Amino acid sequence: MPKRVLTGVVTGDKMAKTRRVEIKRLVKHPKYKKYVRRRTVCYAHDEQNESAVGDLVEIKESRPMSKLKRWELIRVVEKSTAVDVAALRAARKHAASEAESEAIEAAHGGDAETAEAPKA
Repeated sequence: MPKRVLTGVVTGDKMAKTRRVEIKRLVKHPKYKKYVRRRTVCYAHDEQNESAVGDLVEIKESRPMSKLKRWELIRVVEKSTAVDVAALRAARKHAASEAESEAIEAAHGGDAETAEAPKA
C-alpha cells in the first residue's frame, strides 16, 4: 500500500527535529449540508530542521517514530513571509545600544573604558 502524501502549514517548531503540521479541509455536514472547516494535526519528522512556523510543507506517512510522530517531511513547498516582530524589536534595540556606545566612545576620545562618565 502506498504512503499518503499531504500538504499542510507548520504551526509549531519548538521541538528539535519535529514539526507540528496542520492540514485544513472542508467537510460537508451530514444533516445541514453546510461545509464546515476542519483541521488535522500531524507531527512530522524534520531531520535537518529546515522548516519554520508558517511554511507550507509536504509530508508523507512513515513508521511510528514516537508517541505522536508518524509523518516525515518531504520538502518545504513555500517559505513563510511572516515577520517575527519580537526578533525585529530585539535587533533594533541591540543596534541602538551599539550606536549609543559608539557615540560615547567617540565623545571621550576613543577610550570609553578609562574615561569617566559625565556627571549629571
